[in-house]
Amino acid sequence: MSNIPEDLHYTEEHEYIKPSGDDGVVVVGITDYAQGELGDVVYVDLPEVGSTFGQMDVFGTIEAVKAVSELFCPVAGEIVEINSQLDGNPNLVNEDPYGEGWMIKLRLDNTGDLDQLMAAADYAQHIGE
Repeated sequence: MSNIPEDLHYTEEHEYIKPSGDDGVVVVGITDYAQGELGDVVYVDLPEVGSTFGQMDVFGTIEAVKAVSELFCPVAGEIVEINSQLDGNPNLVNEDPYGEGWMIKLRLDNTGDLDQLMAAADYAQHIGE
């Protein structure tokens, strides 16, 4: 059974959003379910700080032993930080997807975008748990 924290927002494509502690800035990564489906993560390609993305734009890729998958931006905004630890240690995504394995921090264009994402119970139903 996957770990699905109650206090996060989720996409159908298996990204999550959580508050960063900075007003208007959120942390984005992939869910525990997604990392489990991918298997051992060997590389994460992330955008540059300052890049802007629309809701559900592709912001990068994640490469595992079995597949390469696109990463989708759950909300529109500007990248304010990337997790540079993933350059040398991409398996942090497998070990701690909701903690040290985060991918980007994003300044939201519109907090209303969060209303279009799934709550934990909806995401659990989406993945069949």
